[in-house]
Amino acid sequence: MSTEHFYEVSVNWQSDRKGVMNSPALNTTIEVATPPEFPKGIEGIWSPEHLLVAAVNSCLMTTFLSIAESSKLNFASFSSKAIGKLEIIDGKYMMSEITLIPVVTISDEHNKERVERVLQKSETNCLISNSIKSKIIFNPEIKVKSLQH
Repeated sequence: MSTEHFYEVSVNWQSDRKGVMNSPALNTTIEVATPPEFPKGIEGIWSPEHLLVAAVNSCLMTTFLSIAESSKLNFASFSSKAIGKLEIIDGKYMMSEITLIPVVTISDEHNKERVERVLQKSETNCLISNSIKSKIIFNPEIKVKSLQH
């Protein structure tokens, strides 16, 4: 596998503070806009701020899935919520921190420590988290749910 990869994304302005993003490698487009917290922002449309937080959160998931598979870790479900904090630092807007709240459900209490290790390894190895200046706050939760027959 090559150590360099390139990901092409284009954005084309439509109207007001809104555009459409696409990639020649993908079949779908994403409408993007200035978020409603800013002048002339538009509600209900993905913003760069949402996309940054989503990139970190989805990277955590894909990294977890890869490490869990390599580790032959059995789990019932994975979900994750991410909250980005945007604030002004040194006169500039910055996504200062992103809190990740992954929840992994397992059926065997004995796997709890192993799941914790896989989660920590996933957070440490997430390439998007490692590529940004934002502080990453990691608050994982592991639920044990017994299998009912």
